[in-house]
Amino acid sequence: MLKKATMYLLVISILLGMSLGVFAQEINLTLWHIHTNVGAAQNTIQDAIRRFEADYPNVKIEEVQIINDEYKTKLMIAMGANDEPDIFMSWGGGPLETYINAGKVWDMTDALVKEGLYDNFLPVAMDLASVNGRVYGVPITNMVAALVFYRTDIFENLNLNIPTTYSELLEVMKVLNENNITPFALANANKWTGSMYFMYLVDRVGGPEAFYKAMMRTDGGSFASEAFVKAGEYLQELVRNNAFPRGFQSMDEDLAQSRNLLYTDRAAMYLMGSWAWGTIKAENEPLLEKLDFFVFPGIEGGLGDPSNLVGTPGDNYFSIAEKCEHKDYAVKFLGYLSDEKAADMLIANGHIPPFGENIDAKITDPMMKSLYQAVSGSDAVQLWYDQSLPPELAQVHLDTTQALFGLEMTPEEAAQTMEQAAKRYHGEN
Repeated sequence: MLKKATMYLLVISILLGMSLGVFAQEINLTLWHIHTNVGAAQNTIQDAIRRFEADYPNVKIEEVQIINDEYKTKLMIAMGANDEPDIFMSWGGGPLETYINAGKVWDMTDALVKEGLYDNFLPVAMDLASVNGRVYGVPITNMVAALVFYRTDIFENLNLNIPTTYSELLEVMKVLNENNITPFALANANKWTGSMYFMYLVDRVGGPEAFYKAMMRTDGGSFASEAFVKAGEYLQELVRNNAFPRGFQSMDEDLAQSRNLLYTDRAAMYLMGSWAWGTIKAENEPLLEKLDFFVFPGIEGGLGDPSNLVGTPGDNYFSIAEKCEHKDYAVKFLGYLSDEKAADMLIANGHIPPFGENIDAKITDPMMKSLYQAVSGSDAVQLWYDQSLPPELAQVHLDTTQALFGLEMTPEEAAQTMEQAAKRYHGEN
């Protein structure tokens, strides 16, 4: 009798264990992101998935890669259909806040504190995914900023100092033009390249609030406000003062037509995302010895802090959907995306993680170290307009900005065109 009872207990235990195992295996988390190409971001994400699933074998993460141009639309459709993924990537800012206001995104603040993750992230990088002090996304993959790279040898030969104000920049441009050197290498057929100048000018005139209020339609914000009109005026002043090469509107950034001016001593400055350092290293490594960077100058009387940057302090922000049924596992996975192993992988591949301890000490490349210090020391980092705005408005921004460069629109016309597009998009009268 005892043997039979023992046998029954053994069978029950086996069956119970099997049923629990089967039940545990049913935990699945879907993850959406844009990293379809092999590289630092994709490798780090997939390594985090492998390590997480090894530690939590009862949880499987379904990784869905969507190409960049389609991602925003697919995510918007999924949100509208109440079919959003458990974990999803965004660029933070206005679009993410729209989903937050719609109740689609989980407030992970307390969970981050509980998991010991909250203080792991760079404070300036958290702003783009925070609302009213609550965190709805964490920054992953890279810190990027638009910087003015410049030829140190040209500046030294002409006794030029780094300009810290717009007036000083005009003086530097004057000396460069007098010596038959193009001040800025710019290829603007791509449109986003010129957008960087406009974004900085808006920030320097009106501060980060000008764009935020216009984008979010709050506190009387408008794309036709003084900050945008004045930015257009400053931009066209640069054009009229020969800041850019002849034919720059038809030159292609993807064909290196801007950088070639730097390489051949025909241009002195180059406003570009910090990824340009790696691009130049691959194309013309000896030039790095003659290259450094400074932050876009401030404007006298402007509201924007001259240390403010355009770019992204976190590049990608990973959020958890409010409807996710396994938020506890989802937030644990975010810990794997932002742990020391992930940081080391990103640094080894030329990325600067917006998280982790002693990142400054881990970075050995002098330029990467300088960039980290610039971004971490900034009070505000303005996310690229074409990533902040919905695709429809992003295109209007790019088109009107290119028209400003071509002197085809007045600053007032460009500002009104953008504002009217925003009103139509938001259904305003």
